[in-house]
Amino acid sequence: MASINTTEVISNSKFNRFHFGLLAWCFIIILFDGYDLVVYGTVVPVLTEEWNLTSVEAGAMGSYGLFGMMFGAIFFGTLADRIGRKNVIAVSLILFSLFTLLCGFASTPTIFSTFRFLAGLGLGGIMPNVIALLTDYAPKTMRSMVVSIVLCGYSFGGMLAPILGILLMPSLGWESIFWFAGIPLLFLPIMMKHLPETSTHLIRINRKEELIRVLSKVSPDSNFTIHDEIVEVKKSDEKLPIVGLFKNSRALSTLMFWVAFFMCLLMVYGLNTWLPKLMIEAGYALNSSLGFLIVLQGGAIVGTLIIAKLCDRYGSKKMLVPLYALGAISLTLLGMGGSSFMIYTLVAIAGACTIGAQNLVQAYVSQYYPPNIRSTALGVASGIGRIGGMLGPILGGFLLSISLPIQLNFIAFAIPGLIAAIALSFVPVKMAYYKNNQSEQSEEIKVDSNKMNIL
Repeated sequence: MASINTTEVISNSKFNRFHFGLLAWCFIIILFDGYDLVVYGTVVPVLTEEWNLTSVEAGAMGSYGLFGMMFGAIFFGTLADRIGRKNVIAVSLILFSLFTLLCGFASTPTIFSTFRFLAGLGLGGIMPNVIALLTDYAPKTMRSMVVSIVLCGYSFGGMLAPILGILLMPSLGWESIFWFAGIPLLFLPIMMKHLPETSTHLIRINRKEELIRVLSKVSPDSNFTIHDEIVEVKKSDEKLPIVGLFKNSRALSTLMFWVAFFMCLLMVYGLNTWLPKLMIEAGYALNSSLGFLIVLQGGAIVGTLIIAKLCDRYGSKKMLVPLYALGAISLTLLGMGGSSFMIYTLVAIAGACTIGAQNLVQAYVSQYYPPNIRSTALGVASGIGRIGGMLGPILGGFLLSISLPIQLNFIAFAIPGLIAAIALSFVPVKMAYYKNNQSEQSEEIKVDSNKMNIL
């Protein structure tokens, strides 16, 4: 009878077919998550005319979904650390797909806003749990890269929304691009069959046979049997997992992550909602303005993949602090105009430094905290961030309503980037990683195979 340390098995594993399958499923989920988030920014110029909305009203409608995301991120993030990530991912997917689909049948702003709020509950719950599940199973040497690749799905989905808007809205109307959001409901049964549950939860609910089967896929060269002893990180005794975010000298880090999430999501959702409208105000046609939204997401994809590799090599903090600052600079310059090439370049850089930075900081947080509070850490940080996300569309709508010069609108979205850079610079990297590693090693316990039910 051998002793299996699940943390070491997963950390030391090599990327294989199991990891690729997990990455593929999570990528698809996040792709539709990104699509559902950006789709409102695609239709807002049309809805503003059709429903005779003011800029403030349109901005408020965009914030209802983010309001739901705040509650969904905190509730589902905390819940998953208790009941497992897989079922929470499924429930979240049903919520955001179904109610985004129903937005295409809404006939009034009130009904539309209600559906956006309910979809937001699922959108808020999906991201922290997908990232946490990926981090649970990713090889140690490429965790940032694996998470970042999947989070690029958000940007692909964000590009897909304006592309479909350009192709479908002229002939089928704005409703048609919301109908596309229902596709994930079709592959939900297949996803539930192939998506694994996290190892810590399988131990907690005594499903050892399933755990051994998953570990055999994680490390195909190893020989695991049902009689082996399982070594795992001790289950948290906290009744409220959020308390663990402030233990082991993590209080300052937790607060600074919250500030960074708040500021970055204010920029991300403000730009996703209002970039097309801002570009129309600057004199571009609707299709050209939607093109800027595509470039914004394209820049996020390239920036995420390049910086993720550097994060795995040099550390996330060293990459993220200058990235946030560069985002603020690019947004400021964007408001000053210039040649078409310069504008598109600045939009791409802004995408890398706002959406791309948000992707990378989520990968950073997922590795910063121990497994037993990982979903809670991501969920609460995302929930706090959604407050900033709610303010982004409202801020953009307010600025447009008072007819400020276009330069000031972009500067207003640049300032949060500087604040995020400053906040992240205060995160004590070495101390946090030492505490986490020490905690995981000191809290390991052996689970007697005879005490686990074989299901």
